[in-house]
Amino acid sequence: MTAPSLFGTVLRLHKSRVLTAALRGHGLRFASFVHQEGYIGGQWVPAASGKLFPVTNPANGEVVGSVADMGEEETQAAIDAAHTAFQTWHKTTAKERSGLLRQWYNLVEEHKEDLARLMVLESGKPLVEARGEISYGSAFLEWYSEEARRIYGEVVQSPVTSKEMVFIRRPIGVASMITPWNFPNAMITRKAGAALAAGCTCVVKPAEDTPFSALALAELAEKAGIPPGVVNVVTASRGNTPAVGNLMCSSPKVAGVFFTGSTGVGKLLYNQCAQGVKRIGLELGGNAPFIVFNSASVKDAVAGLMVAKFRNAGQTCISANRVLVQEGVHDQFLAALKEAVEQQTVVGDGMKDGVTVGPLINAAQLKRVEKIVQETVACGAQVVMGGSVHSAGECFFQPTILTGVTEDMRAFKEEIFGPVIPIKKFETEEEALKTANATQHGLASYFYSQDVSQVWRVARSLEAGMTGINEGLISAAEVAFGGIKESGIGREGSKHGIDDYTYIKYLCFGGIN
Repeated sequence: MTAPSLFGTVLRLHKSRVLTAALRGHGLRFASFVHQEGYIGGQWVPAASGKLFPVTNPANGEVVGSVADMGEEETQAAIDAAHTAFQTWHKTTAKERSGLLRQWYNLVEEHKEDLARLMVLESGKPLVEARGEISYGSAFLEWYSEEARRIYGEVVQSPVTSKEMVFIRRPIGVASMITPWNFPNAMITRKAGAALAAGCTCVVKPAEDTPFSALALAELAEKAGIPPGVVNVVTASRGNTPAVGNLMCSSPKVAGVFFTGSTGVGKLLYNQCAQGVKRIGLELGGNAPFIVFNSASVKDAVAGLMVAKFRNAGQTCISANRVLVQEGVHDQFLAALKEAVEQQTVVGDGMKDGVTVGPLINAAQLKRVEKIVQETVACGAQVVMGGSVHSAGECFFQPTILTGVTEDMRAFKEEIFGPVIPIKKFETEEEALKTANATQHGLASYFYSQDVSQVWRVARSLEAGMTGINEGLISAAEVAFGGIKESGIGREGSKHGIDDYTYIKYLCFGGIN
């Protein structure tokens, strides 16, 4: 059943769109970016129930707008549309797919200011960071527009003269994508760019906190000429999300599931995908160590930590979470860090000039961060600065530094996802590595040292999929992003990002004699 027949008369959004005061007041030039409906089979369609759910700005609680609260019926329609589109999309040439991805990239770049402002309104992140994310996200479309033409096969030397043996790569099929609120643009382009380059089609379920960015990307994909059904977006409230997610994993028409989010949800999806033995890509939570050795440049280490911790108010999976500082530079580092936090962090509404730290995504996340700090302090940690809710609003938390933290305290055991820096002093390299690796997470890690031998020893020994060495900003479209242990499966970005969307097909040509 097609989306139009399922939902009856489809309301084209440019006819039904209503801008809220929040959107009108923040310089959005293109009303076409603001969609209430989902995008299925090349059509903008409402929820079958007619229901909407509100999206609020975490900086002030103001309703940004409302979007369709879709469920299993609409999700099945999206999967059907993607499955139908795959029958022709996978037969397109790499050159054709490359050209369409490039056009999508061009349109994102053309409209990046509107995309950034829309992102600030629904996610709360500072405008300067939102602009950075749009550039980062579009880089994946550019990268995969180029990599589409580099999906190579192999010719194997046959053991007998009567046969020739060849490997080719084929797209897996329909890819379900469940994306998070903290990077509502880039986590879609990073997945969809690779999928489309490989010849797959996709169904995207964005986080309920940030659906507008996903719908805006769908708008630009449509304008780029990407055929109906190749990209689909299903929006759902928190209440409908479990049922939508289950169908995106269990449908026999879905070949693979790709998720960025918490480890707990990732494990649930992994289990659901096991029933169909589906391809899966998981980029899950982290608990990144940030180690400062005696040989480090303290100035550089402080600068790196400011980036690795306070970007998106600490709400990134690769945020520095456990800061380990060797005793020889501990006091110097702490003093320099405190000065940097005082001078460089400005908390407030992301639309205001000069703001560097926005709100946490919602009140529940604020309460969680507050409780982590309170429990850590109750166990003996000292508050150097911050430590409580910020006066800027109900979802803001003060930039915080804690010292005297030990491995058994909650701030070291859990991913904080907030602007909190817990610091532990250590004596030896062996001690630092033991502490850093004492976690089931293994996404990112960071360390600072000017000792070349130490750099190689520590880089080899840290148990993480990615390591920043004298560097706090490690993400790029060109790199293989992903973790080990309970931090995920597979890699996104780089040439390896296409691997999960293809399978190797072996062709044996016989009877050559």
